[in-house]
Amino acid sequence: MYHVLLVVLSASIAFSLPALASFIARKLLFYWSFIEDETVFVVGVEIVLAILFMLFFGYLGASWKNRRISKMARSAGMVDFFPPGKFLAQRRVKKLKERHGLNRDVLIISATGFRTFVDPQSDLHRILQNCREAKIMLLNPRGAGARARARSMLDPNITPELFDEQIRKSIDFLKQLKTLQKNIALKLYDEPPYLKLAILGDYIWMKHYHPGLDVHGLPEYLFQHDQNPGSLYTPFYEYFLMRWRDSNIPEYDLDTDEIIHRDAQGTGGEKKGRESFLL
Repeated sequence: MYHVLLVVLSASIAFSLPALASFIARKLLFYWSFIEDETVFVVGVEIVLAILFMLFFGYLGASWKNRRISKMARSAGMVDFFPPGKFLAQRRVKKLKERHGLNRDVLIISATGFRTFVDPQSDLHRILQNCREAKIMLLNPRGAGARARARSMLDPNITPELFDEQIRKSIDFLKQLKTLQKNIALKLYDEPPYLKLAILGDYIWMKHYHPGLDVHGLPEYLFQHDQNPGSLYTPFYEYFLMRWRDSNIPEYDLDTDEIIHRDAQGTGGEKKGRESFLL
């Protein structure tokens, strides 16, 4: 029906062109006989046309520049960008994440995880409840990185004690998922957070932790996996795997509340055994 309507519309315009051109020519000649000697009108038309040409060519230049930037972003694997603090954008982010992550494997690097997946209003709360498998990395609340991150924040309400509380709530949430037979693995790293990553299938959602600034006040970037060797999806994905396989980052046993130190391969026997880690 759409194509039939296009053909009918095109034919109608084509058959009406001679009559339309004749009508416009008669009207133009009629009105031009009145205004051809009006200097003010001619100058006014010239100014209006000049402004329209300026706007038109400015629009073409901006469009070409935006197209070039879009092409550069695509070549880097970035398919979208979300500025902070916009309600409609945040709703779209949440819907996209649910579309990308529901019933799939989820990989997450975060600071405390509380506003990432514990808060019922957070973007990944429902995703973790409905994922196939999740590997999550959070700050060690007893590590130097958590204290350094908290003390670097400009907000006086953000303290190491608040980080400790939020990480405890994140661990409790993951333990609840574990009791529901969810395949959940957790590791705790000691360094200050650098990147916030949520890998949901073929998509990576990325933010960075700027010293002194709340990560939720920074923009979020979306990268998609494709066959382009220049895409940044692969290095971000490899970054997560490198951190996950790091034998210096211990695993948190959600069943026993113990820290497990693995061997250099990360999957074999324990290198230093277990130690209690009750918060």
